[in-house]
Amino acid sequence: MFLGIPGNGLVIWIAGFKIKKTVNTIWYLSLAVSDFLFCAFLPLTVVYYVKRSWVVGRFMCKLASFVVLLNMLSSIFLLLLISVDRCVVVMFPVWAQNKRSKRRALVMVLLAWIFSVLLSLPVAIFRKTADGNSKQICYNNYARDEQHITVVVCHFIIGFVIPLLIIIICYVVIIRKLKNNQMASSNKPFKVMTVLIVAFFISSMPYHFFKLWELNRKNSIVFDGQKFASTLASTNSFMNPLLYAFMGKDFKKKCYALLSKIENAFEEEAKSTL
Repeated sequence: MFLGIPGNGLVIWIAGFKIKKTVNTIWYLSLAVSDFLFCAFLPLTVVYYVKRSWVVGRFMCKLASFVVLLNMLSSIFLLLLISVDRCVVVMFPVWAQNKRSKRRALVMVLLAWIFSVLLSLPVAIFRKTADGNSKQICYNNYARDEQHITVVVCHFIIGFVIPLLIIIICYVVIIRKLKNNQMASSNKPFKVMTVLIVAFFISSMPYHFFKLWELNRKNSIVFDGQKFASTLASTNSFMNPLLYAFMGKDFKKKCYALLSKIENAFEEEAKSTL
C-alpha cells in the first residue's frame, strides 16, 4: 500500500499529464490505474486482518474482492498486450509504424478491461458476509462445488496459463530476432525480458497453485498458503511501475525532474527558516 499508491500515482501523473501520449504510455497508464485501484482498497484488507472482522458490510465485501481479482486479471492481460505489441514492433517494424496507433491501443485496453470485468464478476456474485463468534466474515459462498471448480479453473487457464505461454512465445521470438539482426548492443534487453517473465511467474503461480489445491483439500496449510500467495501476487502492484514504466527514458527524466523540484523546495524552505 505504501509503495503502490505513490508509485502508481506518480506513473499516472507522468503518463497522463506530463509526457507525450504514445502507445507505450497508454499501456503504462492503464497498468498503473489498475494497480492504483487495487492499492486504494488495501486499507479494507488491513482493517479486516487487524480486527479479524469485516466491518464495512456486504457490498464492500463484494466490491473489494471484485477489485482484487480485477487487478490481477487486468494486469495480466495488459502485460500480455505489452508483450504482443513489442513482438509486433520487432517482427514487423514497417507495419507497426503505419498501423500502430493510439486509437487501436485504447481499443485493445478497453477490451482487456471488459474481459477482466466479466471474468471477475463471479467473485462478486458469490462473495457473502456472515456472522460468527460475534464477528463478521467475508467469504466465498458457492452453492455447488461445480461452481467453485469452474471459477478457479477458468481463472487459472484464461488468467494465467494462456497469457504466460503467449508472453513467453513473444519474448522468445523477440530475442531470436534481436540476436539474428544484432540489434542489441548489450545484454540489457535480454536481462530485462527475463526479469519481466520471471517476476510475472513468481508472483502469480503460488496464488493459482493454492486456489487449485483448495478444491481438493481445505486445511490450515492451504489457508495460510493462500494468505502468503495473495500477498506475493499483490507485489505486482508496486513492482510494475519499476519494471515497466521507470525503465523508459521519458519516465526517468520526468521523475528526476520532479525529485529535483521537491529537493529545491525543501532547500528553499530550510534557508527561509534560518
